[in-house]
Amino acid sequence: MHCGCAFASPAVSPRLPFDTKISVSKLRASSAHLPRTQIQINPSDDLTIDGSDKSPATRVSLPSHVNSITSTSNPFIKHCLKLRQSSSYRHAHGSVLVVGDIPIREVCMFQANKQGITTDIDCLFLHEEAQIPQGLERLSVRIVRVSSLVMKKLSGVQSTESVEAIALMRIPYSFIDLEDDEDIITTDCNKWFPSAHRVLVLDRIQDPGNLGTLIRSAMAFNWDGAFLLPGCCDPFNDKALRASRGACFQLPIVSGNWNHLKLLEHEFQMKLLAGHPETTTQKPKPVSKLSLEFAQSLAEKPLCLILGSEGHGLSEQSRQVCELVSIPMAGEFESLNVSVAGGIFLFMLQPCSGF
Repeated sequence: MHCGCAFASPAVSPRLPFDTKISVSKLRASSAHLPRTQIQINPSDDLTIDGSDKSPATRVSLPSHVNSITSTSNPFIKHCLKLRQSSSYRHAHGSVLVVGDIPIREVCMFQANKQGITTDIDCLFLHEEAQIPQGLERLSVRIVRVSSLVMKKLSGVQSTESVEAIALMRIPYSFIDLEDDEDIITTDCNKWFPSAHRVLVLDRIQDPGNLGTLIRSAMAFNWDGAFLLPGCCDPFNDKALRASRGACFQLPIVSGNWNHLKLLEHEFQMKLLAGHPETTTQKPKPVSKLSLEFAQSLAEKPLCLILGSEGHGLSEQSRQVCELVSIPMAGEFESLNVSVAGGIFLFMLQPCSGF
């Protein structure tokens, strides 16, 4: 049996989960720029959480005198819980929960060092008896003390012993949603990425753990950004955020369709590669093998690397328009998990690799 690559995670349902990325116009990119109307929520008020997208410019906040919350029925906690559970809700409000002091710290350090800006954190949830985690002491943010039950509810994990902090943060400016941008002629793809020499393209990646791991790997290997084709899960899903370890706040991410990708390809004269298993089955076109020589031949060429879904692999359009590339494997196994295969591709094809 010959080699293979990604796209064979067996336990992924083809049905999209309830928190799969849902189009809510361009608000994912623009909500952070809209005027923010502060709505004070009194602890006794009832906050309706029905999944409907209220005014996208509305920003829900606690009254200034509230610094401790002990009940999971608190309306602001319900609001934060809905942010974690619903993609459409968090993008309409332009906010997301980041669980864990490590990703919070990495996001803050990146934005301060690379962008020279202060991280836009609405508040930092800490256990009522916990110390401020190391590395977060200097943050000038509002701290809200919460009970163990509230921390467990917000984090979505069974054991909160390792969860030292949860941050309510704004979705970053580096995320752009193009799904409702139908006027392709006037679209300026030069604004999507600071550079477009190496772009990771994800084709219907539904597992948030795989998507987050791929974005983290792209960040680690100095790729310029990620492009999400329709059918991908939300990169700000709580599981994707945990897997990315905050990389979703650091790597420019664009959500669009094939017309947008073709525009990017044409503008920067990019080569389209797609990871695909090599098998004995007759293919309509050959499958190249990933190698050091192959990577070196593309060192100066701008390219998009397309990785397909866990259960179904590449879409038919990806197979048709891309050069197919497989990972040689000495062992007799058909394919690799998409995040494992993607890590190999991203490493081998990384810019300025020094090979």
